[in-house]
Amino acid sequence: MNVSVGLVEKRPAVEVELTGRFTDTSGRPYTSGRHRFTSEVALTPSDPASCSFALDDVTIGIGFHWERAEREVFRGAFRLVRREAGLTAINDVALDEYVKSVISSEMSASCPLELLKAHAVISRSWLWFPKANPSRSGLKRSERTNSREILRWYGREAHRDFDVCADDHCQRYQGITKAFSPAAAEAVRATAGEFLRYDGAVCDARFSKSCGGITERYATAWEDENVPYLESVYDGPAPPSPCKPETWIRSSPPAYCNTDDSELLSRVLQGFDRETHNFYRWQVAYTPEELADLIRSRLAVDLGPIRGVQALARRPSGRIYRLKVTGERDYVIIGKELEIRRALSRAHLYSSAFVVDRGPHRFVLRGAGWGHGVGLCQIGAAVMATEGKTYREILQHYYRGTTVSA
Repeated sequence: MNVSVGLVEKRPAVEVELTGRFTDTSGRPYTSGRHRFTSEVALTPSDPASCSFALDDVTIGIGFHWERAEREVFRGAFRLVRREAGLTAINDVALDEYVKSVISSEMSASCPLELLKAHAVISRSWLWFPKANPSRSGLKRSERTNSREILRWYGREAHRDFDVCADDHCQRYQGITKAFSPAAAEAVRATAGEFLRYDGAVCDARFSKSCGGITERYATAWEDENVPYLESVYDGPAPPSPCKPETWIRSSPPAYCNTDDSELLSRVLQGFDRETHNFYRWQVAYTPEELADLIRSRLAVDLGPIRGVQALARRPSGRIYRLKVTGERDYVIIGKELEIRRALSRAHLYSSAFVVDRGPHRFVLRGAGWGHGVGLCQIGAAVMATEGKTYREILQHYYRGTTVSA
């Protein structure tokens, strides 16, 4: 099976640097060097193992706090498709080559082997799920309830010209830009053909960077649907005594993802991910005017200087999915998880699991975790792997009731 991955879109022209020999559909050869295209083309490598192509200014982390442009290198076939908005560059690559790149791009190729195996299974499953469930292939869905409530969530996009994009909105895929390790290749080989399954069906295997100590339910981030293997679980061997979400967030309870092991984190996180600090527990502060400006620019709602920020509804991990923001002029209710993170940051808050302290001249948001928190917690899974857990044990911990099989 091949996977088509969208790399860049809406370009008037695309310049690509080839390494090795490629041919187009007419048999015309293209040799090593830079080539500029302003129309559609499809190039096939003469040797997929040694030929590659590079693109400059590929934007990664689109909309997130680590957004930047990079030069990236890919193996496989290169295609350009023209649409009204411009050219789209697409990489056609074998499934397991795609998975090997994802597990080396989402995390690091130097991760513990059992984590890489677990990620290979869920990355393969996440990709396959919409093919097995076309009715749930994931159009962007949103709903505005009324003028004072914005309820919005972002599903997996149904791309017109390719299966998945290369960025975090699908799965992070950076070709061979990030160095592969023997462990990454071994993880893909050892799990070849394996999928995560529930009642025999391939799972929609979601994951995030750090759950903050408790994973989250599917419905907190997406549509109101019960997904039995995407329920909330404590990220540790034995759950602590029950407490209110606000108390949980203000504390720093033990959990797999509560780690300050710098050596492990350097093995797990990509360089730009390591720029994110204190992700298990974090805080940001805004003046009332700064918050008002964020709401105005992100949601096109003018509330005036903000007077109050109130969580109306939380789920088990403490993540808010309905938030009321009151200003001098009006109020707005925001949901779900990602829309709250978008509204209260120039990029995205680390998560929507936060409490709010009001000071004389500012609001302090004290939060937990990094990402939506649903499914596998990447940092927690890395710690589990270092403690000797197998990839199957890791997957059974985060996705209750599932099995792994071809």
